[in-house]
Amino acid sequence: MLSVWLRAIRIKFLLASVIAVSLGLSLAWHSGYPIEIIHAILTFAGVISLHASVDLLNDYWDFKRGIDTKTKRTKMSGGTGVLPEGLLKPKSVYLAGIGFLILGAIIGIYFVVIFGITIGIILGFAILSVYFYSTKIVNWGLAEVFVTIKGTLIVIGTYFIQSQTIDDFTILAGIVVGILSSLVLFITSIPDHDVDKEKGRRTLVIIFGKSNTVKTFLIFPILAYGVIIYGVVSGTFPVYSLIVLLAKPFLILSLLHLKDLEKS
Repeated sequence: MLSVWLRAIRIKFLLASVIAVSLGLSLAWHSGYPIEIIHAILTFAGVISLHASVDLLNDYWDFKRGIDTKTKRTKMSGGTGVLPEGLLKPKSVYLAGIGFLILGAIIGIYFVVIFGITIGIILGFAILSVYFYSTKIVNWGLAEVFVTIKGTLIVIGTYFIQSQTIDDFTILAGIVVGILSSLVLFITSIPDHDVDKEKGRRTLVIIFGKSNTVKTFLIFPILAYGVIIYGVVSGTFPVYSLIVLLAKPFLILSLLHLKDLEKS
């Protein structure tokens, strides 16, 4: 049963939140702030809880809308399959999603009491985004935008909890993480294009058209590289940050694969 629940919360995808929190902690340490271990652990717990919540609620609503019963499951898309396969009851998944949302909110409120309105704003955005992601945000065509903001705010919030400050370095680094997180979302939505469109979802793949997948894909790395290059030119990032440009061969491989998808 544990393996089924781990599958339901898409444990592999939780890595995106782990990376964002870890980056925020690393930036705080690099800036000379001692890491408060208990607060770091609570930050991980709160962010992961909210991430698990949005995944569970997404599975629930996709099943209720009949999306997951029509999509072809892959390692990266098509939902978790736990509801279509009857491994869990829809009500159990929904309640688990709400439970994780409440847990994340409680941890967030603790930080609001200690650190004030800055964390309160971030928490408010997180709670609303998690609850309305699958029923409103995706339908409005804003999923990738919200995921970008989410990733950015996780880095900023984690850094703020440790330092009680926000600087340009952290904001730019957070934006890069947010863009890359939304890129993952974009890629996973490609195979689900037809069913998502039929059921009223508006992902970027649907908005720009499946025939423009490669062009749309390029927006993400161009923006991410652009932020990094700007950071270096402005003196916010160290010059060695440009080492990320060495990842271009992997970008080319991804583009070739996407071109195959466009033709299919």
